[in-house]
Amino acid sequence: MNESDRDKKLGMGCPIRRRDFLNGFALAVGASLLPFEELHGQDSGPDSSAQEYFLSKGIAQQDPSYYPPALTGMRGSHPGSFEAAHALRDGRETGDATDSGERYDLIVVGGGISGLAAAYLYRKSAGPKAKILVLDNHDDFGGHAKRNEFRAGDRLLLGYGGTQSIEAPRGYSKESIGLLKELGVDVQRFYKYYDQKLYRSMQLKSGTFFDKETFGEDKLLRGPGEGYDVNTCVPIQAVAQIPIAEQARKDLLRLKEESIDYLPDLNPEQKRLKLATTSYKDFLLHIAKVHPDVVKVYQTLPHDLYCVGIDAVSAGNCRGMGYPGFKGMTIAPRRHREDYAEGDEEPYIFHFPDGNASIARLLVRSLVPGSAPGNTMEDIVTAKMNYGKLDHPASSVRIRLNSTAARVKHLGAPSSAKEVEVTYTLAGKWYKVRGSATVLACYNCVVPYLCPEMPEGQKEALAYAVKQPLVYTNVQIRDWKAFQKLGVSGIYAPGSYFSSIVLDFPVSMGAYKFPSSPNEPCVLHLLRTPCKPGLTAKDQFKAGRYELFVTPYEVFERKIRDQLNRTLAGGGFDSARDIQAITVNRWPHGYAYEYNQLFEPPDQRASERPCVRARKPFGRITIANSDSDGHAYTNIAIDQAFRAVQEILAFGKTAAKSA
Repeated sequence: MNESDRDKKLGMGCPIRRRDFLNGFALAVGASLLPFEELHGQDSGPDSSAQEYFLSKGIAQQDPSYYPPALTGMRGSHPGSFEAAHALRDGRETGDATDSGERYDLIVVGGGISGLAAAYLYRKSAGPKAKILVLDNHDDFGGHAKRNEFRAGDRLLLGYGGTQSIEAPRGYSKESIGLLKELGVDVQRFYKYYDQKLYRSMQLKSGTFFDKETFGEDKLLRGPGEGYDVNTCVPIQAVAQIPIAEQARKDLLRLKEESIDYLPDLNPEQKRLKLATTSYKDFLLHIAKVHPDVVKVYQTLPHDLYCVGIDAVSAGNCRGMGYPGFKGMTIAPRRHREDYAEGDEEPYIFHFPDGNASIARLLVRSLVPGSAPGNTMEDIVTAKMNYGKLDHPASSVRIRLNSTAARVKHLGAPSSAKEVEVTYTLAGKWYKVRGSATVLACYNCVVPYLCPEMPEGQKEALAYAVKQPLVYTNVQIRDWKAFQKLGVSGIYAPGSYFSSIVLDFPVSMGAYKFPSSPNEPCVLHLLRTPCKPGLTAKDQFKAGRYELFVTPYEVFERKIRDQLNRTLAGGGFDSARDIQAITVNRWPHGYAYEYNQLFEPPDQRASERPCVRARKPFGRITIANSDSDGHAYTNIAIDQAFRAVQEILAFGKTAAKSA
């Protein structure tokens, strides 16, 4: 079969319904009515001339037809969102900037959750008349908290294109949980909204798909339980059917069932240090001495948390996640960590249907009057955002999209300057705007280019972190009967392009109803982390980032169709018939860099991390983002926004006293 025939079988070029915008109305149109690049997203590699969708059509943010959540194709770090920043990195000068004449009390660079929270918290302290401008380089606010909308006839289907859930809210600081409560979020309601019994009632379990390229044959095996972790994905109960060497099967059982101390000559503290500085792959091969096929089974399991495989995740961290091989080992607890009482673990259910994009939307609704109807955490889920309100001159808080900052500087010495000037580009033109203070809620790695006057040590610390690349893909399918027939709700795929395929979280809240019947259209979530095993974690992230920038949408679509066809073949799935829409959320700069015990001091105190040095205030400029604490979580983004705002207020008080 030639490539053209394979593409036809996969459904490449088949009608995929998407939403286009004509005369202010959202219309569903078939692929036959649109050119290929219009439907599937443009080639968006580093040398591409692709443009942001709306600006390329002359549709400004104030236009009634401007509505980014409904776009499909290539999203996340979309064409038009990164080119100006790359030009800054490469040393190209900005154009002549026009002074807009605008003056603000606060300018926030970055409209993700941390930036929006900073605007919210500043206004809370400074008063409702405080003038605030939020600049963001994307066509939508929220940063990684990306909302993906789909339509099945008149029915709205939602997917999360980035930040997934409110994880373990009992561990949130008083500032982060307090902000959520002020927005109307009551996490206890998710116990009602998240149907924890749905998949169990259908006897759906996790599964593992073994691909022929890695394991010699395509085979899907059901796991022993629900959920997505090492104990439920790997089908130990069906070990005889796993397509690996017989010795590897025996080794899998040994790791899982036998209580063996693989480091008998070390005391508990020495064992802890050994596991902290040994990858799980090396632990398996050189300490537990398993067959190499065992490594293939576990290699990509930590992708969703670490964006690398077991070659770059410590055995100590894998032990903490429940990976096998440690049952017979007594190991000392890790130093310099908070201790949590037994039983504090919370279920992973605190999830809006669009992920934490709903938190970003709640923040915007609070900041900008009239931007969205309603007043509850339930009605924000289906509320239609009015983007035309976000940058309205009458609003004291303005959110300006498609605007990439390129220069942030004090007008005078940082210690005595009264204003900060921000230069940014929008629709090919350059503008200058001034503010009494600025919060940089963008990526840490960008800050040294925005503020070259910062101390060298601080710029070095800001550049230390390398964000972790990943791809969150949402696929709308006409029904999920194939999953029901196969008896699975989520699939781990250790050798495939996407390392997991899962049915969406079964959450219904307010007017939004999850498609709980297998006969209904639904959204699948696919994860890819483009890591390169064998390199250090940072080098893997850099290589993966480049891969994402040079991979066009067509490649993603072909991989999606092929993998779903092969994985769900036993359930009768046909990608040419069953796929209705695809949204690829590409994040070359994804998760915040989290310090890795394999490549950094294993017992490094939190106060000694480079991110602490990086986030120091610089005159009237402060820094807020999840990079500032080295953890990719929503509460961290909020906490860092709180810190940055407090630093601004403290600087203002000091300046007032010395005036």
